[in-house]
Amino acid sequence: MPTQKKEGEGSPKGIINSGNVELDSKMGGGLPFGSLVLIEGSSGAGKSVLSQQIIKGALNQGLIGTLFSSENSVKSLMSQMQSIDMDILDFLLLGRFKVYPIELSGLGQQAPTMLLQAMRNQPKRDLIVVDSFTSAIAQSTTNLQILSFFEECKRLCSTNITVIITLHSQAVNPDLVGPIRSMCDAHLLLHSMQDGNRIVKTLEVAKIRGAGSVTGSVVGFEVEPGWGMRVIPISKARG
Repeated sequence: MPTQKKEGEGSPKGIINSGNVELDSKMGGGLPFGSLVLIEGSSGAGKSVLSQQIIKGALNQGLIGTLFSSENSVKSLMSQMQSIDMDILDFLLLGRFKVYPIELSGLGQQAPTMLLQAMRNQPKRDLIVVDSFTSAIAQSTTNLQILSFFEECKRLCSTNITVIITLHSQAVNPDLVGPIRSMCDAHLLLHSMQDGNRIVKTLEVAKIRGAGSVTGSVVGFEVEPGWGMRVIPISKARG
């Protein structure tokens, strides 16, 4: 079973941790405040669960967060997180966490611009998560439009706001992938594959600038009902 930190327990100064000790150790201790974080992977690889794990850890630290979700309604998000022991109801009721369902595909070419404006209009937040940005990329007409969005996110990060963006790998033009990854302070790459009757999931910590320890590791994980993400030996993940 994964070791979860109790609510209210601190973390190293300037670090957002997920509340899962094993996972944080693989991420170099956690995510430094003010980071632009890219969580990249194919559909079903675990991007939403990983971002939710980080959200819950940040809220437990006393931070204030906002989620823009194209994947869930408020109700479905609460149900999903409750099923893996990450209840957020109290944080929603106290106003420390806000969820905004978004339909980026319906905004057309203005999707990146309107999303960015909504992010800027948030009251004081420590953490802003976009899950996911894939539909906005599909609506954009130029690579410049997407790069400008990430550049503006970097400006938000300069005010000590941590921004996490999830993205389907297949949605990005190969010429655009490198510049986006370079711009981000942290890059977490998720993989999922079928191995017989099992779904094998792995997390590659490709980069975390300013991490408290060495990164670059690849770890296996499972999403266990009632416990959330559980790090497992890579040999076990691959069978």
